[in-house]
Amino acid sequence: PLNLVKAALVLALFGGRQKNIDKNSVPVRGDPHILMVGDPGLGKSQMLQAVCNVAPRGIYVCGNSTSTTGLTVTLSRDSGTGDYALEAGALVLADQGLCCIDEFDKLGNQQQALLEAMEQQSVSLAKAGIVSSLPARTSVIAAANPIGGHYNRGKTVSENLKMGSALLSRFDVVFLLLDIPDESHDRHLSEYVMANRAGKCTATSAIVTRTNSALETSVLLEHSDMPLSERLQVPAGEIVDPIPACLLRKYISYARQYVHPSLSPEAAQTLQAFYLSLRSQAQSADATPITTRQLESLIRLTEARARLDLRETASKSDAEDVIEIMKYSLVDTYSDGLGNLDFERSQLGSGMSQRSAGKRLINALHTHAQRTSQKQFDIHAMRSVAEKLNIKVMDFEGLVCSLNEQGFLLKKGPKLYQLQTV
Repeated sequence: PLNLVKAALVLALFGGRQKNIDKNSVPVRGDPHILMVGDPGLGKSQMLQAVCNVAPRGIYVCGNSTSTTGLTVTLSRDSGTGDYALEAGALVLADQGLCCIDEFDKLGNQQQALLEAMEQQSVSLAKAGIVSSLPARTSVIAAANPIGGHYNRGKTVSENLKMGSALLSRFDVVFLLLDIPDESHDRHLSEYVMANRAGKCTATSAIVTRTNSALETSVLLEHSDMPLSERLQVPAGEIVDPIPACLLRKYISYARQYVHPSLSPEAAQTLQAFYLSLRSQAQSADATPITTRQLESLIRLTEARARLDLRETASKSDAEDVIEIMKYSLVDTYSDGLGNLDFERSQLGSGMSQRSAGKRLINALHTHAQRTSQKQFDIHAMRSVAEKLNIKVMDFEGLVCSLNEQGFLLKKGPKLYQLQTV
Protein backbone atom coordinates (compact mmCIF):
# COMPACT_ATOMS: atom_id res chain seq x y z
CA PRO A 1 0.00 0.00 0.00
CA LEU A 2 2.85 2.43 0.73
CA ASN A 3 3.90 2.04 -2.90
CA LEU A 4 0.60 3.57 -4.01
CA VAL A 5 1.16 6.52 -1.67
CA LYS A 6 4.61 7.02 -3.18
CA ALA A 7 3.15 6.75 -6.69
CA ALA A 8 0.67 9.53 -5.82
CA LEU A 9 3.54 11.68 -4.50
CA VAL A 10 5.42 11.17 -7.79
CA LEU A 11 2.32 12.30 -9.70
CA ALA A 12 2.15 15.40 -7.47
CA LEU A 13 5.78 16.16 -8.41
CA PHE A 14 4.88 16.20 -12.10
CA GLY A 15 1.49 17.90 -11.74
CA GLY A 16 -1.32 18.34 -14.24
CA ARG A 17 -1.78 20.96 -16.94
CA GLN A 18 -2.59 24.52 -15.88
CA LYS A 19 -5.54 25.61 -18.01
CA ASN A 20 -5.48 29.32 -18.77
CA ILE A 21 -7.57 29.80 -21.89
CA ASP A 22 -7.48 33.61 -22.00
CA LYS A 23 -7.14 36.46 -19.57
CA ASN A 24 -10.91 36.74 -19.05
CA SER A 25 -11.44 33.11 -18.03
CA VAL A 26 -10.89 31.69 -14.58
CA PRO A 27 -7.70 29.60 -14.49
CA VAL A 28 -8.22 25.92 -13.65
CA ARG A 29 -5.81 24.53 -11.08
CA GLY A 30 -3.31 21.98 -12.34
CA ASP A 31 -1.45 21.24 -9.10
CA PRO A 32 -2.64 18.25 -7.06
CA HIS A 33 -2.76 18.46 -3.25
CA ILE A 34 -2.13 15.35 -1.14
CA LEU A 35 -2.78 14.72 2.56
CA MET A 36 -1.25 11.82 4.49
CA VAL A 37 -2.88 11.01 7.82
CA GLY A 38 -1.55 8.26 9.97
CA ASP A 39 -0.20 6.74 13.10
CA PRO A 40 3.20 8.00 14.31
CA GLY A 41 6.41 6.32 13.16
CA LEU A 42 5.36 5.34 9.64
CA GLY A 43 7.85 7.58 7.84
CA LYS A 44 5.51 10.36 6.70
CA SER A 45 8.10 13.05 7.40
CA GLN A 46 10.79 11.07 5.53
CA MET A 47 8.53 10.89 2.47
CA LEU A 48 7.90 14.64 2.66
CA GLN A 49 11.63 15.37 2.94
CA ALA A 50 12.39 13.08 0.00
CA VAL A 51 9.74 14.72 -2.20
CA CYS A 52 11.01 18.15 -1.21
CA ASN A 53 14.63 17.23 -2.10
CA VAL A 54 13.68 15.88 -5.53
CA ALA A 55 11.35 18.74 -6.52
CA PRO A 56 12.91 21.46 -8.73
CA ARG A 57 11.47 24.01 -6.31
CA GLY A 58 10.45 22.55 -2.97
CA ILE A 59 9.91 24.23 0.39
CA TYR A 60 9.57 22.26 3.64
CA VAL A 61 7.63 23.77 6.54
CA CYS A 62 6.82 22.32 9.95
CA GLY A 63 3.36 23.20 11.27
CA ASN A 64 4.14 23.67 14.96
CA SER A 65 6.54 26.56 14.30
CA THR A 66 4.67 28.39 11.53
CA SER A 67 2.60 31.57 11.60
CA THR A 68 -0.09 32.69 9.16
CA THR A 69 2.11 35.41 7.72
CA GLY A 70 4.98 32.93 7.46
CA LEU A 71 2.77 30.80 5.20
CA THR A 72 1.24 33.56 3.05
CA VAL A 73 2.64 37.10 2.90
CA THR A 74 3.55 39.76 5.42
CA LEU A 75 3.77 43.54 5.25
CA SER A 76 6.80 45.12 6.89
CA ARG A 77 7.78 48.77 7.28
CA ASP A 78 11.27 50.06 6.71
CA SER A 79 12.25 52.03 9.81
CA GLY A 80 14.54 54.38 7.85
CA THR A 81 12.33 55.47 4.95
CA GLY A 82 8.92 54.51 6.29
CA ASP A 83 8.13 52.59 3.09
CA TYR A 84 6.10 49.40 3.17
CA ALA A 85 7.51 46.21 1.71
CA LEU A 86 5.85 42.87 0.99
CA GLU A 87 7.69 39.78 2.23
CA ALA A 88 6.73 36.48 0.66
CA GLY A 89 5.87 33.49 2.84
CA ALA A 90 6.30 29.77 2.14
CA LEU A 91 3.36 29.38 -0.29
CA VAL A 92 4.41 32.35 -2.42
CA LEU A 93 8.06 31.27 -2.43
CA ALA A 94 6.97 27.80 -3.58
CA ASP A 95 5.17 29.27 -6.63
CA GLN A 96 5.26 26.71 -9.49
CA GLY A 97 6.76 24.17 -7.13
CA LEU A 98 5.89 22.16 -4.03
CA CYS A 99 5.17 23.19 -0.47
CA CYS A 100 5.51 20.30 2.01
CA ILE A 101 3.82 20.94 5.35
CA ASP A 102 4.63 18.55 8.17
CA GLU A 103 2.63 18.38 11.44
CA PHE A 104 -0.36 19.74 9.53
CA ASP A 105 -2.74 19.12 12.46
CA LYS A 106 -0.73 21.51 14.66
CA LEU A 107 -1.23 24.50 12.34
CA GLY A 108 -4.30 25.53 14.35
CA ASN A 109 -5.86 28.77 13.06
CA GLN A 110 -3.24 29.02 10.31
CA GLN A 111 -5.07 26.32 8.32
CA GLN A 112 -7.59 28.96 7.22
CA ALA A 113 -4.78 30.84 5.48
CA LEU A 114 -4.42 27.90 3.08
CA LEU A 115 -8.01 27.97 1.80
CA GLU A 116 -7.50 30.62 -0.87
CA ALA A 117 -4.00 29.53 -1.86
CA MET A 118 -5.05 25.91 -2.40
CA GLU A 119 -8.05 26.53 -4.67
CA GLN A 120 -7.61 29.99 -6.23
CA GLN A 121 -3.81 29.65 -6.34
CA SER A 122 -3.20 33.20 -5.19
CA VAL A 123 -2.65 34.98 -1.88
CA SER A 124 -4.51 38.27 -1.36
CA LEU A 125 -3.46 40.94 1.08
CA ALA A 126 -5.30 44.05 2.24
CA LYS A 127 -3.37 45.91 4.91
CA ALA A 128 -2.36 49.51 5.63
CA GLY A 129 -3.82 50.79 2.38
CA ILE A 130 -2.02 48.18 0.27
CA VAL A 131 -4.26 45.76 -1.63
CA SER A 132 -2.41 43.18 -3.68
CA SER A 133 -2.65 39.61 -4.90
CA LEU A 134 0.40 37.37 -5.26
CA PRO A 135 0.52 34.11 -7.24
CA ALA A 136 0.86 30.86 -5.26
CA ARG A 137 0.61 28.13 -7.92
CA THR A 138 1.87 25.41 -5.67
CA SER A 139 1.07 21.81 -4.74
CA VAL A 140 0.52 21.36 -1.02
CA ILE A 141 1.66 18.00 0.35
CA ALA A 142 0.76 17.66 4.01
CA ALA A 143 1.32 15.07 6.72
CA ALA A 144 -0.83 15.00 9.84
CA ASN A 145 -1.16 12.89 12.97
CA PRO A 146 -4.67 12.08 14.23
CA ILE A 147 -5.81 13.59 17.52
CA GLY A 148 -5.03 11.27 20.42
CA GLY A 149 -1.96 9.90 18.65
CA HIS A 150 -3.74 6.91 17.13
CA TYR A 151 -6.24 6.80 14.26
CA ASN A 152 -9.73 5.86 15.45
CA ARG A 153 -11.60 3.89 12.74
CA GLY A 154 -14.94 4.66 14.41
CA LYS A 155 -14.60 8.34 13.56
CA THR A 156 -14.28 10.11 10.22
CA VAL A 157 -11.15 11.80 8.87
CA SER A 158 -12.59 15.17 9.81
CA GLU A 159 -13.14 14.10 13.43
CA ASN A 160 -9.75 12.39 13.67
CA LEU A 161 -8.00 15.57 12.51
CA LYS A 162 -10.37 18.22 13.92
CA MET A 163 -10.13 19.80 10.46
CA GLY A 164 -12.95 21.62 8.65
CA SER A 165 -14.53 20.06 5.60
CA ALA A 166 -13.76 23.19 3.53
CA LEU A 167 -10.04 22.51 3.82
CA LEU A 168 -10.34 18.73 3.61
CA SER A 169 -12.27 18.83 0.33
CA ARG A 170 -9.43 20.75 -1.33
CA PHE A 171 -7.10 17.75 -1.09
CA ASP A 172 -7.19 15.54 -4.19
CA VAL A 173 -6.29 12.38 -2.30
CA VAL A 174 -6.32 11.66 1.42
CA PHE A 175 -4.25 8.64 2.46
CA LEU A 176 -4.66 6.87 5.77
CA LEU A 177 -1.49 5.11 6.89
CA LEU A 178 -2.46 2.73 9.67
CA ASP A 179 0.02 0.81 11.80
CA ILE A 180 -1.48 -2.70 11.71
CA PRO A 181 0.76 -5.40 13.26
CA ASP A 182 1.77 -8.03 10.69
CA GLU A 183 4.40 -10.57 11.71
CA SER A 184 6.22 -11.06 8.37
CA HIS A 185 6.16 -7.34 7.52
CA ASP A 186 7.37 -6.41 11.01
CA ARG A 187 10.23 -8.91 10.76
CA HIS A 188 11.37 -7.55 7.36
CA LEU A 189 11.18 -3.99 8.62
CA SER A 190 13.12 -4.68 11.82
CA GLU A 191 15.81 -6.56 9.85
CA TYR A 192 16.12 -3.64 7.46
CA VAL A 193 16.37 -1.09 10.28
CA MET A 194 19.00 -3.15 12.12
CA ALA A 195 21.07 -3.61 8.93
CA ASN A 196 20.73 0.09 8.15
CA ARG A 197 21.94 1.14 11.60
CA ALA A 198 24.83 -1.30 11.39
CA GLY A 199 25.92 0.32 8.12
CA LYS A 200 25.04 -2.69 5.94
CA CYS A 201 22.12 -1.05 4.18
CA THR A 202 22.06 -3.49 1.26
CA ALA A 203 21.91 -6.55 3.50
CA THR A 204 18.21 -7.29 3.13
CA SER A 205 16.92 -4.43 0.99
CA ALA A 206 16.40 -4.84 -2.74
CA ILE A 207 19.70 -4.58 -4.63
CA VAL A 208 19.61 -3.65 -8.30
CA THR A 209 21.54 -2.75 -11.44
CA ARG A 210 20.33 -1.16 -14.64
CA THR A 211 22.40 -3.48 -16.84
CA ASN A 212 19.61 -6.05 -17.05
CA SER A 213 18.06 -5.61 -20.51
CA ALA A 214 14.63 -6.70 -19.26
CA LEU A 215 14.60 -3.68 -16.95
CA GLU A 216 15.28 -1.06 -19.58
CA THR A 217 11.84 0.46 -19.10
CA SER A 218 10.88 1.78 -15.69
CA VAL A 219 8.51 -0.29 -13.56
CA LEU A 220 5.98 2.54 -13.79
CA LEU A 221 6.04 2.60 -17.58
CA GLU A 222 5.26 -1.06 -18.24
CA HIS A 223 1.79 -1.45 -19.68
CA SER A 224 0.35 -4.74 -18.59
CA ASP A 225 -2.87 -6.15 -17.24
CA MET A 226 -1.36 -6.27 -13.75
CA PRO A 227 -2.76 -3.68 -11.31
CA LEU A 228 -0.53 -0.75 -10.38
CA SER A 229 0.05 -1.98 -6.81
CA GLU A 230 1.58 -5.24 -8.13
CA ARG A 231 3.67 -3.48 -10.78
CA LEU A 232 5.19 -1.20 -8.15
CA GLN A 233 6.37 -4.06 -5.94
CA VAL A 234 10.01 -5.04 -6.27
CA PRO A 235 10.30 -8.86 -6.35
CA ALA A 236 12.62 -10.37 -3.73
CA GLY A 237 16.22 -10.61 -4.88
CA GLU A 238 15.73 -8.28 -7.85
CA ILE A 239 18.24 -5.47 -8.07
CA VAL A 240 17.00 -1.83 -8.32
CA ASP A 241 19.32 1.01 -9.22
CA PRO A 242 17.66 4.26 -8.13
CA ILE A 243 17.94 7.30 -10.40
CA PRO A 244 20.20 9.98 -8.84
CA ALA A 245 18.24 12.88 -7.31
CA CYS A 246 19.93 15.53 -9.48
CA LEU A 247 19.00 13.69 -12.69
CA LEU A 248 15.43 13.13 -11.51
CA ARG A 249 15.12 16.83 -10.66
CA LYS A 250 16.18 17.78 -14.20
CA TYR A 251 13.74 15.25 -15.69
CA ILE A 252 10.83 16.65 -13.63
CA SER A 253 11.61 20.26 -14.55
CA TYR A 254 11.91 19.28 -18.25
CA ALA A 255 8.55 17.46 -18.15
CA ARG A 256 6.81 20.35 -16.37
CA GLN A 257 8.16 22.89 -18.86
CA TYR A 258 7.72 21.14 -22.20
CA VAL A 259 5.01 18.48 -21.84
CA HIS A 260 1.37 19.61 -21.69
CA PRO A 261 -0.78 16.47 -21.94
CA SER A 262 -4.49 16.33 -22.73
CA LEU A 263 -6.98 13.52 -22.14
CA SER A 264 -7.81 11.04 -24.88
CA PRO A 265 -11.55 10.29 -25.37
CA GLU A 266 -11.11 6.76 -23.90
CA ALA A 267 -9.41 8.12 -20.76
CA ALA A 268 -12.10 10.79 -20.35
CA GLN A 269 -14.81 8.14 -20.68
CA THR A 270 -13.12 5.89 -18.07
CA LEU A 271 -12.81 8.75 -15.56
CA GLN A 272 -16.39 9.87 -16.15
CA ALA A 273 -17.75 6.36 -15.64
CA PHE A 274 -15.81 6.00 -12.37
CA TYR A 275 -17.00 9.43 -11.13
CA LEU A 276 -20.65 8.67 -11.98
CA SER A 277 -20.48 5.30 -10.20
CA LEU A 278 -19.11 7.06 -7.10
CA ARG A 279 -21.87 9.68 -7.26
CA SER A 280 -24.60 7.07 -7.59
CA GLN A 281 -23.31 5.25 -4.49
CA ALA A 282 -23.29 8.41 -2.42
CA GLN A 283 -26.86 9.63 -2.92
CA SER A 284 -28.22 9.48 0.61
CA ALA A 285 -29.63 12.59 2.29
CA ASP A 286 -26.80 13.56 4.63
CA ALA A 287 -23.84 12.42 2.54
CA THR A 288 -22.01 14.86 0.28
CA PRO A 289 -18.53 13.36 0.00
CA ILE A 290 -18.10 13.12 -3.79
CA THR A 291 -18.09 16.51 -5.53
CA THR A 292 -16.90 17.88 -8.85
CA ARG A 293 -13.56 18.49 -7.15
CA GLN A 294 -13.00 14.73 -7.14
CA LEU A 295 -13.54 14.61 -10.91
CA GLU A 296 -11.11 17.49 -11.43
CA SER A 297 -8.50 15.80 -9.27
CA LEU A 298 -8.87 12.58 -11.31
CA ILE A 299 -8.22 14.60 -14.49
CA ARG A 300 -5.20 16.35 -12.94
CA LEU A 301 -3.59 13.11 -11.78
CA THR A 302 -4.22 11.41 -15.14
CA GLU A 303 -2.46 14.28 -16.91
CA ALA A 304 0.43 13.96 -14.46
CA ARG A 305 0.60 10.22 -15.20
CA ALA A 306 0.99 10.95 -18.93
CA ARG A 307 3.54 13.69 -18.24
CA LEU A 308 5.60 11.14 -16.30
CA ASP A 309 6.15 9.31 -19.61
CA LEU A 310 6.60 12.59 -21.57
CA ARG A 311 3.43 11.82 -23.56
CA GLU A 312 1.13 14.50 -24.96
CA THR A 313 -2.06 12.44 -24.63
CA ALA A 314 -3.25 10.54 -21.57
CA SER A 315 -4.36 7.01 -22.44
CA LYS A 316 -6.94 4.73 -20.86
CA SER A 317 -4.27 2.81 -18.89
CA ASP A 318 -3.17 6.12 -17.28
CA ALA A 319 -6.74 6.70 -16.17
CA GLU A 320 -6.95 3.16 -14.75
CA ASP A 321 -3.73 3.66 -12.75
CA VAL A 322 -5.10 6.88 -11.25
CA ILE A 323 -8.46 5.25 -10.48
CA GLU A 324 -6.62 2.54 -8.54
CA ILE A 325 -4.81 5.18 -6.46
CA MET A 326 -8.09 7.03 -5.88
CA LYS A 327 -9.92 3.82 -4.90
CA TYR A 328 -7.20 2.99 -2.38
CA SER A 329 -7.58 6.40 -0.73
CA LEU A 330 -11.42 6.34 -0.82
CA VAL A 331 -11.80 2.82 0.60
CA ASP A 332 -9.82 3.84 3.66
CA THR A 333 -11.72 7.09 4.07
CA TYR A 334 -15.18 5.59 3.87
CA SER A 335 -14.75 2.12 5.40
CA ASP A 336 -16.14 1.80 8.90
CA GLY A 337 -13.65 -0.61 10.44
CA LEU A 338 -15.97 -3.60 9.86
CA GLY A 339 -14.99 -3.95 6.21
CA ASN A 340 -18.15 -2.24 4.94
CA LEU A 341 -18.04 0.80 2.66
CA ASP A 342 -20.27 3.48 4.11
CA PHE A 343 -20.61 6.59 1.98
CA GLU A 344 -22.57 8.37 4.68
CA ARG A 345 -19.27 8.63 6.51
CA SER A 346 -18.55 11.69 4.46
CA GLN A 347 -15.42 13.61 5.35
CA LEU A 348 -17.73 16.10 7.06
CA GLY A 349 -19.93 14.39 9.63
CA SER A 350 -19.50 12.04 12.55
CA GLY A 351 -18.75 8.34 12.34
CA MET A 352 -21.56 5.96 11.48
CA SER A 353 -21.76 4.13 14.82
CA GLN A 354 -21.89 7.45 16.66
CA ARG A 355 -24.59 8.88 14.40
CA SER A 356 -27.03 5.98 14.83
CA ALA A 357 -26.45 6.03 18.60
CA GLY A 358 -27.16 9.79 18.63
CA LYS A 359 -30.42 9.37 16.69
CA ARG A 360 -31.63 6.64 19.06
CA LEU A 361 -30.75 8.73 22.12
CA ILE A 362 -32.60 11.82 20.79
CA ASN A 363 -35.71 9.73 19.97
CA ALA A 364 -35.68 8.26 23.48
CA LEU A 365 -35.31 11.72 25.04
CA HIS A 366 -38.27 12.96 22.94
CA THR A 367 -40.57 10.20 24.19
CA HIS A 368 -39.33 10.80 27.75
CA ALA A 369 -40.02 14.55 27.44
CA GLN A 370 -43.55 13.97 26.07
CA ARG A 371 -44.30 11.63 28.96
CA THR A 372 -42.93 13.85 31.76
CA SER A 373 -43.31 17.25 29.99
CA GLN A 374 -39.78 18.14 31.07
CA LYS A 375 -37.32 19.29 28.42
CA GLN A 376 -34.14 19.69 30.47
CA PHE A 377 -31.84 16.77 31.17
CA ASP A 378 -28.51 16.55 32.95
CA ILE A 379 -25.75 14.16 31.90
CA HIS A 380 -26.75 11.52 34.50
CA ALA A 381 -30.36 11.42 33.31
CA MET A 382 -29.23 11.06 29.70
CA ARG A 383 -26.76 8.35 30.66
CA SER A 384 -29.51 6.37 32.43
CA VAL A 385 -31.79 6.72 29.36
CA ALA A 386 -28.93 5.46 27.18
CA GLU A 387 -28.33 2.50 29.50
CA LYS A 388 -32.04 1.54 29.31
CA LEU A 389 -31.76 1.53 25.50
CA ASN A 390 -28.45 -0.37 25.70
CA ILE A 391 -26.58 2.40 23.76
CA LYS A 392 -22.88 1.74 24.30
CA VAL A 393 -20.57 4.54 23.19
CA MET A 394 -16.89 4.86 24.07
CA ASP A 395 -17.11 8.59 24.80
CA PHE A 396 -20.63 9.49 26.02
CA GLU A 397 -19.83 13.11 26.80
CA GLY A 398 -18.31 13.49 23.32
CA LEU A 399 -21.58 12.17 21.84
CA VAL A 400 -23.59 14.72 23.85
CA CYS A 401 -21.22 17.52 22.72
CA SER A 402 -21.65 16.54 19.06
CA LEU A 403 -25.48 16.52 19.51
CA ASN A 404 -25.15 19.99 21.04
CA GLU A 405 -23.10 21.18 18.03
CA GLN A 406 -25.64 19.70 15.58
CA GLY A 407 -28.48 21.61 17.29
CA PHE A 408 -30.42 18.71 18.83
CA LEU A 409 -29.49 19.75 22.37
CA LEU A 410 -28.98 23.23 23.79
CA LYS A 411 -26.52 23.67 26.65
CA LYS A 412 -28.20 25.52 29.50
CA GLY A 413 -25.61 25.18 32.24
CA PRO A 414 -22.80 22.94 33.50
CA LYS A 415 -23.78 19.37 32.46
CA LEU A 416 -27.39 20.55 31.84
CA TYR A 417 -28.93 20.35 28.38
CA GLN A 418 -32.33 21.26 26.92
CA LEU A 419 -33.93 19.19 24.18
CA GLN A 420 -34.72 21.28 21.11
CA THR A 421 -38.12 20.54 19.58
CA VAL A 422 -37.78 19.53 15.93
